[in-house]
Amino acid sequence: MAVPKKRTSKSKSKKAQWKKKALFVSKKSLSLAKSLLFEKSNSFIYLNNKSI
Repeated sequence: MAVPKKRTSKSKSKKAQWKKKALFVSKKSLSLAKSLLFEKSNSFIYLNNKSI
């Protein structure tokens, strides 16, 4: 006997996409912060107050 598929609501899928995008941005910003902290950044230029 054929059983109909359950439909997923659009709001749940949009929320999942938003969470995935937010997770990606947070990982990227954390990575940049770590590279700045350990002074290993190649793509971000900033002034270091210690050298002045």
